Amino acid sequence: MTELPTSPPPPQADGLHAWVLSDSTELRSLRARLREAVNTFAATEGAALDETAENMVLVATELATNAIRHGLPPAVVRLLHTPDQFVIDVADHELSAVPELAGTRLPGAGGRGLHLARALSLQVGWYATDTTKHVWACFPIHP
Repeated sequence: MTELPTSPPPPQADGLHAWVLSDSTELRSLRARLREAVNTFAATEGAALDETAENMVLVATELATNAIRHGLPPAVVRLLHTPDQFVIDVADHELSAVPELAGTRLPGAGGRGLHLARALSLQVGWYATDTTKHVWACFPIHP
């Protein structure tokens, strides 16, 4: 059973960028492009988001890795924003697997991505459509 709320991200969120990932070899490029997109947007808003950008990159990497490893690729990573928040939304096409927080595991055994997302973001949730399952996390634009 999941402990994540089941709901879509904030409905007023507008799309900034989207990246399609087929396998884990594309994660390095995702990290660089996401960091660049967040910092470019922040510069136009007059915000300094170095720590927020790094947290977003880390969470996006974890969620995308989960989507590739446990979902059905391709994974789609979207960067959205509201007036005061960024939203990372990661989708895959495996509708039968519900995102679950890992229990206690030995260090290095994996399964900590959703815990990390909850620790570094304002809010984490998930929802499904007819064709995709999404896990999302929100971050402040003005920390």
